[in-house]
Amino acid sequence: QVQLVESGGGLVQAGGSLRLSCAASGSTFSINAMGWYRQAPGKQRELVAGISLSYPITKYADSVKGRFTISRDNAKNTVYLQMNSLKPEDTAVYFCNGGQFWGNRYSFDNYWGQGTQVTVSS
Repeated sequence: QVQLVESGGGLVQAGGSLRLSCAASGSTFSINAMGWYRQAPGKQRELVAGISLSYPITKYADSVKGRFTISRDNAKNTVYLQMNSLKPEDTAVYFCNGGQFWGNRYSFDNYWGQGTQVTVSS
């Protein structure tokens, strides 16, 4: 119902910046929020950031607070993740997700992008 396509991944040095984009199409009314998850080798997939599509509500993992910023452009059906002060620990495959905000909790639905690799070198 919802198709998500990520772009913007790549290789960057520690301390550098990168911006990820996620374009949504299809039945976007099925979701009220979008978010970014990441998965590093040997680790579980974790929520990095989420944003409501209707209200000024955002959520961040503690590990990225103050460094990453999630934003949206509803006219373009696009969500962005601005990543600053990148660390090697941020290296992972980043996945765009469509989901829901239930109170202060972001809940993922089964709408996923293909994933984009982010590699931070030291």
